[in-house]
Amino acid sequence: MKHHLLAKVAKGIATLIPITLAILIVWAAAMAQGGKAEPNRIEFRSGTSSTIINGTVRGAEQAEYVLAAKKGQTLTIKITSVPARTAGFDLHGPQDVDLGLEFDTNLSFSRRLPKTGDYLITVVKLSDAVRLSKYTMTVTLR
Repeated sequence: MKHHLLAKVAKGIATLIPITLAILIVWAAAMAQGGKAEPNRIEFRSGTSSTIINGTVRGAEQAEYVLAAKKGQTLTIKITSVPARTAGFDLHGPQDVDLGLEFDTNLSFSRRLPKTGDYLITVVKLSDAVRLSKYTMTVTLR
């Protein structure tokens, strides 16, 4: 009886080993990428040039968005938050082109774009005095 029980336990462990290894491999791959999710791609509905994004940032979290734009288009971004002025954004262009931003975090931006490519918008919480910030960001591309 003991041998039969021992055989069942050994078989159960042998079944769990490949599953555990698969989980560890997937986890290690995620950590190798910094555990960071891909940015959310901003796409405009047909016939529109503007979209509104609502979100929340907590602690040191960041929310990342990317949009494709062409040289010469005008990109306008405005962000409001609750509590007021607790969320802002940073903007990076393709090949880290200088966009003339005055600050690392901004509440608004409107400029003609110097290059064609993907533009990365990173939303961050501006104050450690609040636990979370709910934001509304309007992105317009004309």
